[in-house]
Amino acid sequence: MAAPDVPKKQKAAVYDQPGTVSTKVVEIDVPEPAAGEVLINLTHSGVCHSDYGVMTNTWKMFPFPTQPGQVGGHEGVGKIAKLGPGCESSGLKVGDRVGIKWIASACGHCQPCQAGADGLCFNQKISGYYYPGTFQQYAVGPASYVTPIPDGLDSAAAAPMLCAGVTVYSALNRSQARPGQWVVISGAGGGLGHIAVQLASKGMGLRVIGIDHGSKEELVKSSGAEHFVDITKFPADDNGTALQKHVQSLTDGLGAHAAVVCTAANAAYAQALPLLRFNGTLVCVGIPEGDPKAIATAFPSSFISKHYTITGSAVGNRTDAIKTLDFAARGIISAHFRTEKMDALTGVFQEMAEGKLQGRVVLDLSG
Repeated sequence: MAAPDVPKKQKAAVYDQPGTVSTKVVEIDVPEPAAGEVLINLTHSGVCHSDYGVMTNTWKMFPFPTQPGQVGGHEGVGKIAKLGPGCESSGLKVGDRVGIKWIASACGHCQPCQAGADGLCFNQKISGYYYPGTFQQYAVGPASYVTPIPDGLDSAAAAPMLCAGVTVYSALNRSQARPGQWVVISGAGGGLGHIAVQLASKGMGLRVIGIDHGSKEELVKSSGAEHFVDITKFPADDNGTALQKHVQSLTDGLGAHAAVVCTAANAAYAQALPLLRFNGTLVCVGIPEGDPKAIATAFPSSFISKHYTITGSAVGNRTDAIKTLDFAARGIISAHFRTEKMDALTGVFQEMAEGKLQGRVVLDLSG
């Protein structure tokens, strides 16, 4: 079954010169859904810092450089336009709104998938990296892995939840912080960070200290942070001592119960660990570009004397995505975003590179 007006060609934004900040809008074929897949007419796609890392080849954890002509993006929302063979029993139908996530496909059979960690699937396909992403008008996805979009949730508003939202939901759960406890959000005014502030304060009952550039104070406070810390007011050459004392002064002299680093900066990780109190947990989310560096303040003596925990959090699983969208549908969290057309994408990435982007950008893929 298919919608009657599926075209043969479509527009897509591709990385035409990987390794640089450059995209190009081109015309490509509309894909045909294979067995177990659905074809989705995408109307919106969020733009994530991860897309920047893929485009510029600055994520050294990836095994291969991004190929020219790669369709980027991994926060796509649209309506099912066609069901591939074998999808009749999936419960999906033409016209249903669904989303595509960072993990475009998970096998469901490997040990991570069986353990509910499908974001770590050994056979995963990553949307926008050696697999067509969501900066296009039509994309295919497994019927078993696309995410249903709740009725009443605007498609543009839903898009950032498919990566930014579910990622910070998973990270806050892994932080082990409990209602009434303090959590530091580093990069609190960014695309992930401002959603994390909302989710922590309004959805989980946590007390939030947001850290970011002073220009993002209003966004962070309006998102629900109890305190805002302008990182530019603290010297970078004192090993974080002044910042540590300031955060302790806000938290009964003890420090935060957890810290979630949403920004992709090595310095932020070094600053975050000393902000914790005993039994505190640091959650690594943002992936710095360039050659990998260890967390500079991760001394064995600190772990022994404070019982610190450091954990990482990749994108959440399919259940996390559904729960995150439910938070959004109920109005508990919402992305601060503006919409742009595909031909503005290079400029959006330039803003991102310069640290000027507040909140999120969502592409309108309609034309």
